[in-house]
Amino acid sequence: MDWMDHLHLLAFIQLNAWKIVGLAGSAIFGIRFVLQWIASERAGKSIIPVGFWECSLFGSLLALSYFAIYRRDSVGVLMTLLPVPIYSRNLYLKWKEILSARGSTIRSKETELIAE
Repeated sequence: MDWMDHLHLLAFIQLNAWKIVGLAGSAIFGIRFVLQWIASERAGKSIIPVGFWECSLFGSLLALSYFAIYRRDSVGVLMTLLPVPIYSRNLYLKWKEILSARGSTIRSKETELIAE
């Protein structure tokens, strides 16, 4: 297959706003694995950063809107809708953990200032 055949195949790809939404959802959903890999490499152990859950939720919601509104595809809707509560719950737990850690850091700094 030469480059002209590739160009001919690309001519059949038609983009519209909903396909861009669906592609964006897929791309954001895929980025989560890169985030997880980078975070694990930095930590030297397997971890799941908050960005993983953010990309999971946002990518799924974009893909869900694509399947529900544009494609009207019940399989795609179910595939992207069912894990949304899991992504939401994990995101809530991660943000709760982060905010709690920030709160204790602020409280210990206040205690240090009072002790001085």
